Amino acid sequence: MAVGTQVWGKAKVRMRGGLATVRRAPRLPLAIALGFVLVAVFGDLLAPHSPFEAIVSARLQPPFWMDKGSLGHPLGLDTVGRDVLSRIILGARVSLAAAVASILLGGGVGVALGLVSGYYRGWVDALVMRITDGMLSLPLLLLALLFAVALGPSFTNLIFVLALVMWARFARLVRGEVLSWREKDFVALARVAGAPPLAIMWRHLFPNILNSLVVLATLQVGWVIIVEASLSFLGAGIPPPTPSWGSMVAEGRSYANTAWWISVFPGIAIVLVVMSLNLLGDWLRDTLDPRQRQA
Repeated sequence: MAVGTQVWGKAKVRMRGGLATVRRAPRLPLAIALGFVLVAVFGDLLAPHSPFEAIVSARLQPPFWMDKGSLGHPLGLDTVGRDVLSRIILGARVSLAAAVASILLGGGVGVALGLVSGYYRGWVDALVMRITDGMLSLPLLLLALLFAVALGPSFTNLIFVLALVMWARFARLVRGEVLSWREKDFVALARVAGAPPLAIMWRHLFPNILNSLVVLATLQVGWVIIVEASLSFLGAGIPPPTPSWGSMVAEGRSYANTAWWISVFPGIAIVLVVMSLNLLGDWLRDTLDPRQRQA
């Protein structure tokens, strides 16, 4: 089978038997996503000031390139005199922690239910899928807001709320994949050999759906950041004074004309991170899913 290379635009493509496979990763989204992770992990070392330290005498100080700005506070100060850059850096940790914890919890529940539903089928599949359909039919942001208000604003409650509205997406995906894989010969041979259902699901089915789970989890990180920021903006997410991008945008909305930097910079951070993660998830889907590559 002939193998060749061809350049389409700026993307390098390898030709195999008439099928084109894009080999190049999206560099800018990947760099932004990695930078987001590094900033979240090493935020204490990177933040120039404490996110809780307030300089009341210099409150609403503008960014360094404006009049009365200072390089000591390059993105300015907020309404009580806290450094905006430091709060954005520490807010990245809150967003990443919320995303990882909620995806692990909600994804774990969804994967378990999807495996059981797809493997056993019958009334088990019908029951799980009807509950899943009910969850997916509801406005998830409104549902998350309802539970967040009922439970009260805290990081633990936020994780629980995000996992509660997220598990159905994983269950639906896993169930569809399992329905396809359970009909393969190697699964039938495992059943004939007397392997218990739990072993078949864990050793034979789960590894074959892992690629799809990685793609879905990557796409869900951006969604979680949006929901967390929305809940914090509405006062039902991360309680103050913990820095959160959503609460920072909410704090600056009353000063949009006089101190725009309080809301604009955390808003830019949300847009850049979410768009980068979505583009990275699209690339992973094209790379890991052979059906997408053939299309």
